[in-house]
Amino acid sequence: MSKCPNYDVIVIGGGHAGCEAAHASARMGITTLLITMNLDSIAKMSCNPAIGGTAKGHIVREIDALGGIMGKITDRTAIQYRMLNRSKGPAVWSPRAQCDKLLYHLEMKKYLEEVPNLDLLQGTIDKLLIDSGRVVGIQTTEGITLTCSAIIISAGTFMRGLMHIGSAHFAGGRSGDSPSIGLSLTLKNLGFQLGRLKTGTPPRIHKKSIDFTSLTRQSSEEDVSFSFDRQEARLPQIDCFITYTNSNTHQIVQKNLHLSPLYIGKIEGLGPRYCPSLEDKIVKFPDRDRHQVFLEPEGLHTQEYYVNGISTCLPFSVQYEFLRSICGLEEAIITRPAYAIEYDYLISGQLTPSLESKQISGLFFAGQVNGTTGYEEAAGQGLIAGINAARKVMNKPPLELKRSESYIGVMLDELFTKELDEPYRMFTSRAEYRLLLRQDNADLRLRHYGYEMGLITLAQYQKVIDKEKKIKLVTELLQTTHKRASDRKVTLAQLLCSGSASYSTLQQEYPALPQLSFEVHQQIMISMQYTGYLQKQEEQIQRLKDLEQTTIPMNFHYENIQGMRNEAKERLQKLQPTTLGIASRLAGVSPADISILLIALRKYSNAPTTSTTSL
Repeated sequence: MSKCPNYDVIVIGGGHAGCEAAHASARMGITTLLITMNLDSIAKMSCNPAIGGTAKGHIVREIDALGGIMGKITDRTAIQYRMLNRSKGPAVWSPRAQCDKLLYHLEMKKYLEEVPNLDLLQGTIDKLLIDSGRVVGIQTTEGITLTCSAIIISAGTFMRGLMHIGSAHFAGGRSGDSPSIGLSLTLKNLGFQLGRLKTGTPPRIHKKSIDFTSLTRQSSEEDVSFSFDRQEARLPQIDCFITYTNSNTHQIVQKNLHLSPLYIGKIEGLGPRYCPSLEDKIVKFPDRDRHQVFLEPEGLHTQEYYVNGISTCLPFSVQYEFLRSICGLEEAIITRPAYAIEYDYLISGQLTPSLESKQISGLFFAGQVNGTTGYEEAAGQGLIAGINAARKVMNKPPLELKRSESYIGVMLDELFTKELDEPYRMFTSRAEYRLLLRQDNADLRLRHYGYEMGLITLAQYQKVIDKEKKIKLVTELLQTTHKRASDRKVTLAQLLCSGSASYSTLQQEYPALPQLSFEVHQQIMISMQYTGYLQKQEEQIQRLKDLEQTTIPMNFHYENIQGMRNEAKERLQKLQPTTLGIASRLAGVSPADISILLIALRKYSNAPTTSTTSL
């Protein structure tokens, strides 16, 4: 009798989370299967074919620093680069790239096909196989049964996906793809709590129907990339364009609000406030006489343009009408209509910080299934889930990034500690230590983790060590070398910070100063210019470490703690935080509750092991 193969880890879903998860697990030497409904849709960009942006670019750089692949594939397929927020401080500089939509998928699929220990399979999950509270395998609708030790669910918007265009609604995971029904039912039957979220996408239009002469041009920038190991030459770069809605556009939308499923109660899922539909923009911001619209190419070998900024679920005829009211789009031809999509997600509180289920051992979740939105947020979760599933198989402790050391850590912490009332998106404002968590220093912050996990080679890690040494050497030289300026002596560091001298001019006078790469020069300048602020954040992080190092035993009985509010007890009992630091960030837990908990923990640790202590 023939047997199906056994795997250590099975990843369900081939979106951005699934790709990172499967790659990480396999690279760590773990036999891995990536199963997806359609192999021709791996890493498909369902919405805008763009990677990065505000805070999102930080996540991609962190993924690359840890040994993930999104940054590498982006650099292979980017057709326009920009660094957002250049006019502001370095903490919020964020790289963004417009990618070739088809090429991104092809490059990702090719990359994964060449990874050792990784197999790809087209199929639809019908059932998870569970034995004694732990995963043991999967069953597909095609009748395939496969065994494993860990499963990662990264189903994106496919779980009971329902799409809306005007009064029409139809099942789908995205335009052109079927939803996943069986997986949602399986999770419900296993006792998981599922909610509904909503997202949407704007129409695509044909290039030949755009009047570019009346639009503002936005060209690519040269000094931007995502991977710290970039070697590939750039693809040909393409311009993007900017236009605006107007009063006529707004009137068309307003008179047709009764046709929007969003406004007549046809959509139950919660949508994102930060990425509102055109209907929401016009209703909620009536004082605005126009809204920005970006026209972004979908690739080098297609004539389709993505109309960024006018997501909607209005009927096709209304989309056609309001598009043609916008400057430059008077003759617009729609190639793909806009739509909204509802889908199931896992309500917060059911996972550990490692992204493993609390109730079923070996079951991990990553991506939009956890209530997030965005390719980058999904990929960051996928990478961590892949690492931790592999480490679970290897009987090693999970990797849990702290919010003080990465944007990924901030995201995972908030997914654990906060209850979502909308799809979660990363912003720089969410990171209280954002001056330390810049996109330019992600390799210095995180490459050692990538090396420890087996995702970064020794040669790659050595580059970071050499970079750190050079930064330290040159910084010390600049801070200890003096020069007479007017009637006083100043350090070379002071001259650089004041702008009265450049590094190149100082080199001519002081031969001991070595040649610097752009990246090293940037690190030195930022560290010197923001010394005081950086020191303050380091001190804050040190204080936080005291809380993070205070662990809370598993299944700690909060109901016995005297003097703590019931709301706090219920929240702590439900989420079971592993440290006092995590507990302090839970919604509904006050500083006073934390003080009481600290006392209770001290009593617990000092109690005799043979007796039961009442707290």
